Amino acid sequence: MTNPTEHALPANSMVESHEGDFGCTVMDLRKLMELRSSDGIDQINVHYGGVMNLCSRLKTDPVEGLSGNPADLEKRKQVFGQNFIPPKKPKTFLELVWEALQDVTLIILEIAAIISLVLSFYRPPGEENKQCGLPVSSPEDEGEAEAGWIEGAAILFSVIIVVLVTAFNDWSKEKQFRGLQNRIEKEQKFSVIRNGHIIQLPVAEIVVGDIAQIKYGDLLPADGILIQGNDLKIDESSLTGESDHVKKSLERDPMLLSGTHVMEGSGRMVVTAVGINSQTGIIFTLLGASEGEEEEKKKKAKTQDGVALEIQPLNSQEGIDNEEKEKKAAKLPKKEKSVLQGKLTRLAVQIGKAGLIMSAITVLILILYFVIDNFVIQRKPWLSECTPIYIQYFVKFFIIGITVLVVAVPEGLPLAVTISLAYSVKKMMKDNNLVRHLDACETMGNATAICSDKTGTLTMNRMTVVQAYIGDTHYHQIPSPDALVPKVLDIIVNGISINSAYTSKILPPEKEGGLPRQVGNKTECALLGFVTDLKQDYHAVRSEVPEEKLYKVYTFNSVRKSMSTVIEKPSGGFRMYSKGASEIILRKCNRILDKKGEVMPFKNKDRDEMVRTVIEPMASEGLRTLCIAYRDFNDGEPTWDNEGEILTELTCIAVVGIEDPVRPEVPEAIAKCKRAGITVRMVTGDNINTARAIATKCGIMTPGDDFLCLEGKEFNRLIRNEKGEVEQEKLDKIWPKLRVLARSSPTDKHTLVKGIIDSTVGEQRQVVAVTGDGTNDGPALKKADVGFAMGIAGTDVAKEASDIILTDDNFTSIVKAVMWGRNVYDSISKFLQFQLTVNVVAVIVAFTGACITQDSPLKAVQMLWVNLIMDTFASLALATEPPTESLLKRRPYGRNKPLISRTMMKNILGHAVYQLTVIFFLVFAGEKFFDIDSGRKAPLHSPPSQHYTIIFNTFVLMQLFNEINSRKIHGERNVFAGIFRNLIFCAVVLGTFISQILIVEFGGKPFSCTKLTLSQWFWCLFIGIGELLWGQIISTIPTQSLKFLKEAGHGTTKEEITKDAEGLDEIDHAEMELRRGQILWFRGLNRIQTQIKVVKAFHSSLHESIQKPKNQNSIHNFMTHPEFAIDEEVPRTPLLDEHEEENLDSPKAGTRVLLLDGEVTPYANKNNNAVDCSQVQIVASHSESPLHSLETSV
Repeated sequence: MTNPTEHALPANSMVESHEGDFGCTVMDLRKLMELRSSDGIDQINVHYGGVMNLCSRLKTDPVEGLSGNPADLEKRKQVFGQNFIPPKKPKTFLELVWEALQDVTLIILEIAAIISLVLSFYRPPGEENKQCGLPVSSPEDEGEAEAGWIEGAAILFSVIIVVLVTAFNDWSKEKQFRGLQNRIEKEQKFSVIRNGHIIQLPVAEIVVGDIAQIKYGDLLPADGILIQGNDLKIDESSLTGESDHVKKSLERDPMLLSGTHVMEGSGRMVVTAVGINSQTGIIFTLLGASEGEEEEKKKKAKTQDGVALEIQPLNSQEGIDNEEKEKKAAKLPKKEKSVLQGKLTRLAVQIGKAGLIMSAITVLILILYFVIDNFVIQRKPWLSECTPIYIQYFVKFFIIGITVLVVAVPEGLPLAVTISLAYSVKKMMKDNNLVRHLDACETMGNATAICSDKTGTLTMNRMTVVQAYIGDTHYHQIPSPDALVPKVLDIIVNGISINSAYTSKILPPEKEGGLPRQVGNKTECALLGFVTDLKQDYHAVRSEVPEEKLYKVYTFNSVRKSMSTVIEKPSGGFRMYSKGASEIILRKCNRILDKKGEVMPFKNKDRDEMVRTVIEPMASEGLRTLCIAYRDFNDGEPTWDNEGEILTELTCIAVVGIEDPVRPEVPEAIAKCKRAGITVRMVTGDNINTARAIATKCGIMTPGDDFLCLEGKEFNRLIRNEKGEVEQEKLDKIWPKLRVLARSSPTDKHTLVKGIIDSTVGEQRQVVAVTGDGTNDGPALKKADVGFAMGIAGTDVAKEASDIILTDDNFTSIVKAVMWGRNVYDSISKFLQFQLTVNVVAVIVAFTGACITQDSPLKAVQMLWVNLIMDTFASLALATEPPTESLLKRRPYGRNKPLISRTMMKNILGHAVYQLTVIFFLVFAGEKFFDIDSGRKAPLHSPPSQHYTIIFNTFVLMQLFNEINSRKIHGERNVFAGIFRNLIFCAVVLGTFISQILIVEFGGKPFSCTKLTLSQWFWCLFIGIGELLWGQIISTIPTQSLKFLKEAGHGTTKEEITKDAEGLDEIDHAEMELRRGQILWFRGLNRIQTQIKVVKAFHSSLHESIQKPKNQNSIHNFMTHPEFAIDEEVPRTPLLDEHEEENLDSPKAGTRVLLLDGEVTPYANKNNNAVDCSQVQIVASHSESPLHSLETSV
């Protein structure tokens, strides 16, 4: 066995290498940190001669910490590494370009353009043209014919532009995402002792040898060894997967690991490993996060190493990816991802299918018309030398078909969402919202309920003691020290100074005449302020009893709701000081100090009297009441672990009333929420009277309201059955009226949030936002649709579980988030309204034009230009509209609201009618109106005509003015309102207009344009401006009178979600939509076989049920949900609750039953229960239902 002194020798005999400066190497410390509990203790004691010796080897002082000398810190970083895990390399711009090129429509276009290019260089001799039955070019057309390659080249050029724009958008999105990550990382600070002072240091600055202060709620930023700890319990599940909290102490297990959470207690540790040498860092290195290994290897590592997936990084780009995985790893209730993304993907898939069909029909008609006209009607032979010319025609038709598809597919949708969300996230930072998950932003716009904490969110979290009850006297102001007996004064000062975290302290104000600064726990700061107001000095007491002398500490947690500290008395024996919620501590008191400081008995009736005369009056004024007590142990040492026996027979010293004033801006913010249709509920651990008083001050409750104020116990009694299980039905009776939940535990908070989200009462499902700051709020924050963590008072654990961090802990910032969320939703709808109008018009024009004139009035390159302004620039212009207060004057949309309302549908169809009328008039009568040559039926490679240039120009100008119309989606008249607040919009409209002038005047052959006269330009402009006037006419037509209008872009219904989400832990609507598209093909094959079987089964079951009317459940072996209707629009409602299903006896459990639309029943392998006969018939009687005829035949 080696002697520790031998080990220390190299440190003294300065060896050349860096490691020689310290008594241990990086590898020594890495190996040490891989050991657990007793193995670790043995290694520390045997190899390093104890923790204190290890500190001296690392040249650090366990009490004072490092000196903070920059040269020393730099040296430590060189020897032991930095506390930073290098992020994964971002994708380069070229990689993003390559990804953008993978788009199928673009690939098809590229191929068609290349074929067109190649064929354009083939020139058959002139006389053969006659044989091929094509018009002979006149000499002046020769030059034009030479330029036949231009169209192909122009298409390729347009594709390149589209690809570059897409890649640039992806690149800037990635950049913003990284910026956001860095911002979150910078926010994370940790308490470190340097030079005897506790300072908040960014996590990346921590070095080996630092002495870190750890407390309840921290996420440990590095590996370390405990030097001193009080009642420390750590959640190591992120590393080990074990959910039990691990007790840490010097004797049993002093090893602390990065990425683990402090669930209870406090202490100090010496940092022994940072960054890639810490346990988390090692696993990240294995995962290949730091080395840019091949994707394949990395994927394998991720799937094999299940434990590693759950690690939370300290400073790593993979943070958010990992979080998603962690959600999946922990068996949490399903949390739906972006609802908006789901609705959009669904809509895009539907539009894409329609576009595909239209483009296929267009190509087919063009080819058939050409073939029939040439070879059947004119009876020309197919000459082999003419084949290239015919192919050129076919390629031209094909290109027209593809451009129809390109215009029909709304690839701008995802772009609009990204731009809108990224823009909002950037702006929300200024409003003190740090968004961690992009989709939280739009979900917030749909929020219908907010469950908020009281302290710090609704109140200022600046606590002060304003009343006190000491020695039978209720002081309504702070008493003067002379009014109290020295003995009592002394015990109050000791009870507060010793029994509070030594990290809580009061510092002098930053500015002259300002308020003293409160550092640490705000409630403890209020008590320390009380000591200062009594003209006493708590520092003197703390220097007399330093933290090392504390014998045992029971730290505050949500179960105890109290804190106690035990010290040894100089005369022998022990004294324990306790403080906590007044009703909890008073229940444990059996004695009380009177005026003279003598101990008096304290009976139950005395307690009731005190609650009535002291505590309730304080609480009704909105004060938090805390009780301070003590207990002496004179007969030997008790068993400290037996908490129940220790925390009894206390002697009450005093009860204080602490004021935490309501933030002045909160009542207004809550009034805004009410107007916006959002219910605010207060969930607090405080006394019910205090909670009610604060709720009234905030405006959550007004006198005379018929709302509920419940305590946690009462709430649980009302919602649980005899077995203690939560029943949704019982909860549904409570939550709609509940406004205040007091004395609640974190479990109550989670139960309430889950209950509201799962509830189906009311006309729409609830979307719930929750605020939280404590470690135990984690589950509720994760369960909520949007979790807000407090940036100042919040623990790392809460921040980790949240979606948005409030950097100023202020409720008004939540209201701002609602406004931004609604704005995102509206921006997308504006863009959709614009995009779909263009889609409808462009597709119909290309299709009918092709069918009637054998050529699309809008050429491929023109279509691509329209697609570019319509998709990219319009999404930029409409998605960056700043929010207005008017957004808070309507009710939330909710989960199931369609994206395209009937008003929007009216606008889309109305403007499409105007545009189509104008374009068709120009196509078929334009040449007469303008007195120019007709551009219809032009031969191949003919020069661009003025006729078709006017059509193109008019079309683009109509879109431009319609873009201004699209700024309003709720039927408002003034479409120019606030237009100059959005400079991007003005720039895009102006830029597009200038580009259009350049294209028409100088675009020439590539854009199939020719110069226009001034009068023709004025006509085009006049028709364009007509869009604005037409918009006014449309908005005068009441939407209600147009009964035929349908909504579109519905969300996925709840039943479809449960059906598709079997086995998923997180529901991603967008992915599910795409998956469903793939499933459709397989369904088609199954459907025919299935229908015959099902109809037979159904037939016989129906007969049975008619013959035996008593047996109402006779079809119970048929299916779970009555989803017979194939039509998407028929609302599907589950007629059985999941719990009921499981209780029903299943006659044929385990058989797989296929439904009419070829889908396997979701619960097929549990019970194949159907619905009551009567209910089936109701569903079946929808006229769209395929069962309609069947039902009547029975």
